[in-house]
Amino acid sequence: MGADRRSGRQARAAERGSRASGPGPAYIRRNIPAYDVMGEENLIRIERAADRILAETGIDFRDDPEALALWRRAGAEVDGLRVRFPPGMLREILRDAPGRFTQHARNPAKSVEIGGDAVVFAPAYGSPFVMDLDRGRRFGTLEDFRNFIRLAQSSPNLHHSGGTICEPTDVPVNKRHLDMVLAHIELSDRPFMGSVTAEERSEDSIEMCRILFGRGFVEENCVILGNVNVNSPLVWDGTMTRSLRAYARANQAAVVVPFILGGAMGPVTTAGGIAQSLAETMAGCALTQLERKGAPVIFGNFLSSMAMRSGSPTFGTPEPAIGSMVVGQLARRLNLPLRCSGNFTTSKLPDAQAMTEGTMSMLAAVHCGANFILHSAGFLDGLLSMSYEKFMLDDDLCGALHSYLAGVQVDDDQLAVEAFAEVGPGNHFFGCSHTMAHYRTAFRESDLADNDPFEKWEAAGAADAATRANRAWKARLRDYEAPALDPGLREGLRDFVEGRKRAVADAWY
Repeated sequence: MGADRRSGRQARAAERGSRASGPGPAYIRRNIPAYDVMGEENLIRIERAADRILAETGIDFRDDPEALALWRRAGAEVDGLRVRFPPGMLREILRDAPGRFTQHARNPAKSVEIGGDAVVFAPAYGSPFVMDLDRGRRFGTLEDFRNFIRLAQSSPNLHHSGGTICEPTDVPVNKRHLDMVLAHIELSDRPFMGSVTAEERSEDSIEMCRILFGRGFVEENCVILGNVNVNSPLVWDGTMTRSLRAYARANQAAVVVPFILGGAMGPVTTAGGIAQSLAETMAGCALTQLERKGAPVIFGNFLSSMAMRSGSPTFGTPEPAIGSMVVGQLARRLNLPLRCSGNFTTSKLPDAQAMTEGTMSMLAAVHCGANFILHSAGFLDGLLSMSYEKFMLDDDLCGALHSYLAGVQVDDDQLAVEAFAEVGPGNHFFGCSHTMAHYRTAFRESDLADNDPFEKWEAAGAADAATRANRAWKARLRDYEAPALDPGLREGLRDFVEGRKRAVADAWY
């Protein structure tokens, strides 16, 4: 009997695995509205507070004289490194930014729309460590990086290859961006992100796209994103602004994101953090338009909190989640695409804490109207670790959110009035014709959840969710197939990478 239970379970798992590796939609078209949680009066108060911060305190722009020159020509008050902005100035500049745009993939069927009612899920970004149940926590390698691209490419629930999914610490710092962009291109046919850690690395990333897509196409279309961070509070570092301007100059999209830990890089109050976020992000987004009017840009948000007794960062907490809802309203008032939240958690394991905190953040992201959701899968340990198992658990949640964002379809068939006539009072619907016509697709079936009775689950090994996720990522990597890439393009890209590597000595810091 135990063998029969196991064979049945294995057959269902194989069927789910086949579904999981199949094609999914290029992106989500939301059929439920973004939610407005704050009234007009308080939104205006936050906007006025941000205007006062910009006009009275201002923002430092460090180590980028050209950025200061752009602000001076635009009419801002420049005093040394400090820039102050007249109220309304940044909003006027931002009128030139597109409210939505397409990021093209090398496979046109997988290009994504960013803005409006489109939602794009991308993997987590930036962890120096990786983690799995077999080997524990360790520094990330290029092979780990490539593995996570393979996992994302094989998922029907994600839409984007992401960027620095983990840091490949076995490759020199000044050369790893070349290997990372090449891995995105060779192992995925979805859109991807480039380097932002130095202006020349950003330009290398864009140049590789010119090889892949053609110089003329890149000049006219967005094919790569660069995720740039404010050095909160109220500092834009030259490393970031020069990369931001490199992307804008090439007509590519910067994702402009403050990183505000309430109580450290911002006030402990949610409203104060929102006002700071608005001020810092508007300044970065506006700078892209001064560099190139009409360049695509994404209004980013990363509110988080701290454990005030210990000083440790916390992620997936309720205050930043509801704050993200308000940021969504403010971004819509600016008519800018929004990047928000993700599967945030401070948990050190892919456990109940991880999924509770991640779900809190992801629901905030989808309800606040986010268009590009970075950190959708794999985020663990306060973003210090990229977890193979958490990636699979988050990926499964993203699949559920596809169904959630689809909303409720209403037509004669869905209302099922004729089924009531067939079944009648007091009888069940299990075998009626309406059920038989819909049962295969009526409800989404999780790829990882175990819904068997306790006895069947126990007989099959009593595996918990993390163990099932461990098996799932290994199966997905085993079944992965790389998308086709023209051999001439591959050779041209590899020649570029090798040439750039030969041109400079290795640097490890």
